[in-house]
Amino acid sequence: MYLPIEYNQPLFRPPSEANSLILQVTLGCSNNECAFCEMYKTKKFTVRKFEEIQKEINDVANLNVSIRKVFLADGDAFVLSPKRLIEICNEVRLRLPSVQRITAYALPSNINKKSNEELKQLKAAGLKMLYIGVESGDDEVLEMVSKGETFETTKKALLKLKEAGIKASVMVLVGLGGRKYSNQHAINSAKLLNAVQPEFASTLVLTFYSGVAKYISEFKGDFQEMSTKELLEELQLFMQNLELEETIFRSNHASNYLVLKGQLGKDKQLFLKQLDDAINGRQGLRPEWMRGL
Repeated sequence: MYLPIEYNQPLFRPPSEANSLILQVTLGCSNNECAFCEMYKTKKFTVRKFEEIQKEINDVANLNVSIRKVFLADGDAFVLSPKRLIEICNEVRLRLPSVQRITAYALPSNINKKSNEELKQLKAAGLKMLYIGVESGDDEVLEMVSKGETFETTKKALLKLKEAGIKASVMVLVGLGGRKYSNQHAINSAKLLNAVQPEFASTLVLTFYSGVAKYISEFKGDFQEMSTKELLEELQLFMQNLELEETIFRSNHASNYLVLKGQLGKDKQLFLKQLDDAINGRQGLRPEWMRGL
């Protein structure tokens, strides 16, 4: 579908937002220091003017098409003030009445800067879900990758969202700490998810788009690259320690070597069997990952 929007590239969105209208309310990421992330390195963080966003919404509205979902980009839209976010959400709902939900990426620290009442007001304005890259529940690993968050700041943010009625989709990065920190990364990431019981969770695999040497140079510790088998074993340990009740779980991002889709906890044993089969029998792996076993 043609959209009268000229995007500032590169443009990223979660896999589940493939059919959403994307509105760039900010450009880049306000943190942009994480060792593992290269999504916005070519961009200077910028807050776009409301008038520019309003024009794009109106231009789409003039197409008279049915839009069900809107995703607020870039990587850190939730850095905006509650007032500005509500203003944008209200404009979306006014001009695009078919929209059923508005979503965005968010850093835990930016969630924590908003009061419980402000979060409830955002929910009432149509903000239904936030995507949070928690990456790890281990404070040591988070420090080594310059995430700027801790177990406690992330836990606090996710519990605030739950209280406000805003759903959370959290992402954990398999392999983030390398071989040396693998166990603590897996176990503490599971502890974090257990503490907050997110509505949605997913795992991605650490990918070295500019080469492993660059990641090692930015990693504040002893990073040892892991084999595919070791990455599977880390995911297995993470899964073993999860005690979730109704979380929808996915590992279907392009970086993943094994596709897992279901609900935790009812599908936990199934996932563990699939992982065991993959580790020991090479079953279910995507072909490009078979070489590492």
